Amino acid sequence: MLTDIKLFMTSSPMGAYRSTAAPDFKGLNPANGMVEELQSYWRPDSRCLLVSAFPDEYDINDRMRADFERIFRETGLSVKCMDICDRRGGKTVISRLSHYNMVILGGGHVPTQKKFFDEIGLREALQGWDGIVMGISAGSMNCADVVYAQPEMPGEATEPSYQKFIRGLGLTDVNVLPHYQAVKDDYVDGLRLFEEITYPDSTGRVFYAIVDGSYVLQTKDRKEIRGEAYRIADGKIRRICGAGEVYSI
Repeated sequence: MLTDIKLFMTSSPMGAYRSTAAPDFKGLNPANGMVEELQSYWRPDSRCLLVSAFPDEYDINDRMRADFERIFRETGLSVKCMDICDRRGGKTVISRLSHYNMVILGGGHVPTQKKFFDEIGLREALQGWDGIVMGISAGSMNCADVVYAQPEMPGEATEPSYQKFIRGLGLTDVNVLPHYQAVKDDYVDGLRLFEEITYPDSTGRVFYAIVDGSYVLQTKDRKEIRGEAYRIADGKIRRICGAGEVYSI
């Protein structure tokens, strides 16, 4: 799983999930040194590709593409282009992946996004590619080799055929659970998301729950969590990192 990819697995690099409050910053969230880390790997006039988790929602995708271009420019990152990959381009866009310096994996529904990734051959295209990958929420979760598709939609927690563990992009062995501050008290199908679903699913496994503003940074030389995070393993949870702190995995 060692690649030349600089991998940023974020929860939300902009505002806070389910919050209507406007962030107190412009551009990407500067908390926990993410902007500085990103700038250290950034190539001038980078060509960026946003891979949507909603491949058929063209209007949403076009607005999201424009928003990301604006946000990156507001952060001070020079962008030559910000292109979108959804079902309009699909495999054709991914066949030109070598033309891009950065890939953004958008947030959404993990199994739906994973199906689209398989359709366009993204896992295979990323092999040997050298650049920056930023995962956002579901995009971060799907970076793993074996993805934990934490139940989210009604029916997923109780449907026997629902696959909780699926094949991802193979960029990391770290399983991220995003938006912990917002979803830690959620219920799915009448079950407590963490206490009755995720904790039992962690038997023999390790998950890292991170809050918005925290992220996992992985390069060939390091693998670390920046900001508030929790380790879930064998049915137990413990806080391993706080705001402004670094935890080496």
